[in-house]
Amino acid sequence: MTRLILRPYRPCDADAVSRLFREVYGDLYAQPDVYLPDMISQHNTEGRWQSMLAVDDARVLGHAALCHDTASNTAELALSVVHPVAQGQHIATRLSRELLMLSGSLGIRSVSIKQVTHHPYTQRMAENIGFHSTGLLPDYVPSPFGESLPETIVMGSHMIEGHTRPLPDIPWPESCRAFMQHLCSVFGTCQDKASRPAMPLQIKQHQHRFDIVIQRLNRRLLEQISQLPQHWLISARLELSRHFARDMLSFSALGFAFTGLMPTPDDNGWFALFHRGVQSRPLNLHCAHMQRLHDDLQQNANATRPHRYVNARIGSRSAA
Repeated sequence: MTRLILRPYRPCDADAVSRLFREVYGDLYAQPDVYLPDMISQHNTEGRWQSMLAVDDARVLGHAALCHDTASNTAELALSVVHPVAQGQHIATRLSRELLMLSGSLGIRSVSIKQVTHHPYTQRMAENIGFHSTGLLPDYVPSPFGESLPETIVMGSHMIEGHTRPLPDIPWPESCRAFMQHLCSVFGTCQDKASRPAMPLQIKQHQHRFDIVIQRLNRRLLEQISQLPQHWLISARLELSRHFARDMLSFSALGFAFTGLMPTPDDNGWFALFHRGVQSRPLNLHCAHMQRLHDDLQQNANATRPHRYVNARIGSRSAA
């Protein structure tokens, strides 16, 4: 067997990297940039991607990258792909370790990872290289495996040595206390900061889902969210603060389920994740905390779906 070499991306690799994604995923990969070799080169040249390859004498057999805004000190470990002929050699793990070792020299303080749930391999690999699962992104992207249901994602976070991202030191609601105490034991705690730089309210549509980003929840905004169409699938990211227990109760009253945490784009905070509406499906997840979040979400969706349907029908008749 030809010996594999791990090395950084070179400009002449663009066509081979794009071809690798096509060979493994066909036209189903969620990040369209990989289908344009010039985009792969552009991202690496401008520093938004730091790609690492596994190559033999003939071709590129593996790829992974650190993806980040050049002005940010956070990054995502992503775009991991291994050719079937090279599987079983822990190539994804080896590439990921190389990139994590590189991240400190790039000024990166924390790295996130989106773990697919179609199979357990990515989840096990992430745990083995030091990531901790923090939250679920339900029905997040079209399945890259040709499945009819969208792919649910497990968020993972890894702190680079010497840096921290603590949670606020506050009482946690009983329903999620064990999980939040677990995250506090991993990431530490600090006194909640009363004021932070203003974060603009956002709402965007992604495929079938609407994503909302919120810094502070208030009665006026809650009322507006309650008036959004009942059939919308909504994922809300709310900055984690000392008001978490109250915010969780308010979102629950609107039919949302808590699905964990994910880092904010800066190097300090966390988003609390809430989701309304989800495809019914069983998942066997590697992390017991993520499994409970998934099971609670499914139970919440089953309990609230008839209620939302009735409200939608009443609203339609009223409009008529």
